[in-house]
Amino acid sequence: MSGRARLMWDEAVTGYDFGSSHPMDPVRLALTMGLVRAYGLDGSVDVRSARSAGDSTLRLVHREDYVAAVRAASAAPGAADQAYGLGTVDDPAFAGMHEASALIAGLSVGAAEAVWRGESGHAVNFTGGLHHAMPGAASGFCVYNDPALAIARLLELGAERVAYVDVDVHHGDGVQAAFWEDPRVLTVSLHEHPRTLFPQTGWPEETGAGAGEGGAVNVALPAGTGDAGWLRAFHAVVPELLEGFRPQVLVTQHGADTHFEDPLAHLAVSLDAQRAVMEACHDLAHSYAEDGRWVALGGGGYAVVDVVPRSWTHLVGIAAHAPVDPESVIPSSWRDEAYARTRQLGPARMTDGRTPSWKPWEDGYDPADRLDQAVLATRRSAFPLRGLLA
Repeated sequence: MSGRARLMWDEAVTGYDFGSSHPMDPVRLALTMGLVRAYGLDGSVDVRSARSAGDSTLRLVHREDYVAAVRAASAAPGAADQAYGLGTVDDPAFAGMHEASALIAGLSVGAAEAVWRGESGHAVNFTGGLHHAMPGAASGFCVYNDPALAIARLLELGAERVAYVDVDVHHGDGVQAAFWEDPRVLTVSLHEHPRTLFPQTGWPEETGAGAGEGGAVNVALPAGTGDAGWLRAFHAVVPELLEGFRPQVLVTQHGADTHFEDPLAHLAVSLDAQRAVMEACHDLAHSYAEDGRWVALGGGGYAVVDVVPRSWTHLVGIAAHAPVDPESVIPSSWRDEAYARTRQLGPARMTDGRTPSWKPWEDGYDPADRLDQAVLATRRSAFPLRGLLA
């Protein structure tokens, strides 16, 4: 494994902008990079841009006619073809949409290439994680599916086992769909239950098909799940799967919308628990991935001042082996920047003041508990298909 972690960044990603009334405000990206710089983390990582994903790369996942439709909508937003999910309430067309989306995809592909080639042991693209885009349609604020494209590029380069762990509040449906029948890819998603949240998929019975049967694992968490339940579910499912699969690369998606302040979902997770899962993913990469190879992506997150920048700055620090002290006072320069951009007062510290803990699954479970029922459903559906005890 090489030296410094790589951070993929290009100011042009803020052009991924669905408009002022849309919850995915690109200011969250600018504020995250600002906080990374305020903590000096840009000196602890190798900050790089990358080429935008070209048509040959995009076609690793997306249909040629869909890419053409995105290009057309990008040039003439008013004529976007809604048959491709473009020009909708969730995915309004905007000028330059193809260029901004292809850049984000290129940054994730570049992160994957850097890790695979040994240029960096860990690589972060917090602007990525757009996991809902389908081969032939935009969906859920996502135009091109950069996590799937990064994984597909790893497979193209010769990887035989890639694990994808998604802890966004929404199911990682597009990545699951891309590798539904591919035994080289293990997708694991922990998300709010599909009964109460978009995209209404990610049931524990969804386990893959054909040669990929057992390659999809879904933990559908009850609405209202907080730190203890979220961490319990993660540790009851993910480490055992990764130990058995032994991926050559671990790709993780860290949507910040599990947070209790997020306006679009119904989990009650703190920043401190999000950071604990980031640390766990880092440790799991070192334990089970080849040479500790880890690609970490962003994702959802719509508390754009209070939550997203802090969460992903922690992610960068962890990947850089320079973790940010949760008790540290956030630099006033950043809080001034946040106020100037949003007229919102930024948070004062890098913590929500929580000390998350959880009961290990090995200590037993309660069959009457809704969280434990969710974990049991996942283990019973997926674990035997992977040769593991439920």
